[in-house]
Amino acid sequence: MSDSPSPTADPNARIWELIRGWWRFCALNAWVELGCPDRLAGGPLTAEQLAERCGAHAPSMERLLRAMASLGVVTADTERGTYALTEVGALLRSDVPDSMHPGVAVMGEEMSWTLMGRLADTVRSGRSPVADSHGSLYGYYATRPELEKQFAAYMTARSRSFARGLLDAYDFSGVQTMVDVGGGVGTIIADVLSAYPGIKGTLLDLPSVTEAAHAYLASQGVADRCEVVAGSFLESVPAKADRYLLASILHNWPDETALQILRTVREAMGEHSRVLLLDILLPDVPDRPHLGYDMDIRMMALFGEGHERTRDAYLGLLEEGGFKPLRTIELASGPTLVEAAAAG
Repeated sequence: MSDSPSPTADPNARIWELIRGWWRFCALNAWVELGCPDRLAGGPLTAEQLAERCGAHAPSMERLLRAMASLGVVTADTERGTYALTEVGALLRSDVPDSMHPGVAVMGEEMSWTLMGRLADTVRSGRSPVADSHGSLYGYYATRPELEKQFAAYMTARSRSFARGLLDAYDFSGVQTMVDVGGGVGTIIADVLSAYPGIKGTLLDLPSVTEAAHAYLASQGVADRCEVVAGSFLESVPAKADRYLLASILHNWPDETALQILRTVREAMGEHSRVLLLDILLPDVPDRPHLGYDMDIRMMALFGEGHERTRDAYLGLLEEGGFKPLRTIELASGPTLVEAAAAG
């Protein structure tokens, strides 16, 4: 990988590179929090004009704009003294499809800063500090409706990329019924149903999600082919579907809870059912940067017990849960698709 450090690289430079990564995200977070991407949507502005529209200090805005230009978020017209969004910067607008605005906002929110900053405490105890104050990160979100909406928007954008990868890699021809287990508002199953009009779907998630799920599925034109079921995958899932999808589910839980989820799905499956799992699998040897390691640290900070798993650990968990892994496919969007059948 191109970002793997060279064995001859200056060790001090490598450490400073890692430190500057935090500085750069702080600048990006400020850029989004101030609403700069939306203000630049209409065309180029000077630092003074943008500062006025964002309610900011013009000289400080100039400095922030220079930083964003260096990161490829905006382009600078030095003759006119204006700045304009690049293709990358446009993704930070709040009003565009697949916007990254919610992702930056969620990552830069106060609790996220706190939990990442207290990572050493979590490593000492194995327990995220948010568990003591709110039970879980989701409990914290539930007390802040606007943040909960931002998180849902972030997950929707993330799920869209997963859906594209899944549809590129897996042929759903012949599948008649599909259950999306813990599928949120239904981002992935909506894309599958749109691509395969012959499939009827069921979306299972907590009661707090169902209203938004109904609205999302209707907006995608598939509400008539997708039932929304309120419930917990720790207790039961709809029975005897052809395919069961678990996208970014198991990594939220420790092994004992993940096994409970898998066994619940196993009990619901029919003779010819298959389970499709989307998760990031860690490399066998941790010798270079990898998305999975970054996600694993974040999962530890935010959830304590949630974690990414190596391929062997993941497949071993499936076998212990009563499944026979059939194949694994690495998706371009980051996760790995694991297809499995009921064992025995």
